[in-house]
Amino acid sequence: MMQRGQTGGWFLFFLAAVISGVHLQGDDRSIQPASDSELPSEAQIYQPVLKPFESVPPIGTYMLKNLVGKPCVKATIGAEYIVIEKKKTWYFNLDPSRVRTSGYCDKEAAVLSLTLPDNAASLQFTFRKEESIFYIDKLTAHVSPLPVCQGCASKTTWREKNKNKNLRTQLMLLSLSYILFFPDKTYSGSLADEKLFAAGNGQSFKCQSEQLLWTSSELRIKLVPLQMQAFTLPIGQYGIEVECWPDFNKRVFPIIAGATVVGLILMAVLTFLFIRDRHREGYERL
Repeated sequence: MMQRGQTGGWFLFFLAAVISGVHLQGDDRSIQPASDSELPSEAQIYQPVLKPFESVPPIGTYMLKNLVGKPCVKATIGAEYIVIEKKKTWYFNLDPSRVRTSGYCDKEAAVLSLTLPDNAASLQFTFRKEESIFYIDKLTAHVSPLPVCQGCASKTTWREKNKNKNLRTQLMLLSLSYILFFPDKTYSGSLADEKLFAAGNGQSFKCQSEQLLWTSSELRIKLVPLQMQAFTLPIGQYGIEVECWPDFNKRVFPIIAGATVVGLILMAVLTFLFIRDRHREGYERL
C-alpha cells in the first residue's frame, strides 16, 4: 500500500514537472506590437491556444524601415488563423502586443515578417514592385498551437471546462489530453505567384471586408480589416486608398438597389396616370 502511494505521488510530481513549462495564454485585444523589452521571458515556452469559436481579431499596425531608416512597408491588419483538424475547426487570433516585426526592403522586392515568441506562429508577406504598381506575390504562414482537447464541449475550451478542478487534477487531465488527443503539430501553408492587394505606387490597398486566404488544406488565414502600402511611403503615412471589390460592392449595391426601386415606383406611377387619362378620354367621347 505504501509503495502504491509513493508511486502515485511520483507520477503526479512528474506530471507537474512536465507541465510547468507550458504557458497557457488567451488572445487579449491590443493595438500596437510591443517592443522586445515587453515580450515574455525567453525561458517561458509560448504556444498559441486554439479556440472552438471565432472572435474579432485585434488590429495591429506594423512598420518596416529600409537600411537608411525610411519607412518602406506599412500594414494595418487583424489576423485570424483557422485550423482544420479531423474535420473540426479551431481559431486563433494574432496578438499584436506579442509580435516581432522583421524583414527587408529592396527596390523591387520587400518582405514583412510577423512572428510570435518562440516562433509559435508567423505571417510573412512578400511584396513585389512592377512598373507603377505593387502587390503581394507570396504569403506564408504557420502556427504551432498547444494541443487541444478533442473531447471538450464545442463551446468551451479545455481550460474553461476544467477551471473548477484543483491544480493537481488539472495537471493530470492536461497530461492525459497530450497523450489521448493529437500531439504537438505545426500547421503551415503558403500562396505563391499571386497578385494580391494590388495598388499604385504611393497608394495604399484598403479592405474592411474579410479576406480569406486558403494556404493549405489544414490552415486558412483571415485578414480583417486590411490596409497595406509598400515601397513608397512619404513620412510613413498611407497614401490614397484603393478600395477592394467587396467594399466597393457593399457601397454601390445599396445605391443601385435604391435607384432600381425608385425607377419601378416611377414607372408604376406613370403607368397609372397614363391609364387614368385614357379612361377619361373614353368618358368624354361618350
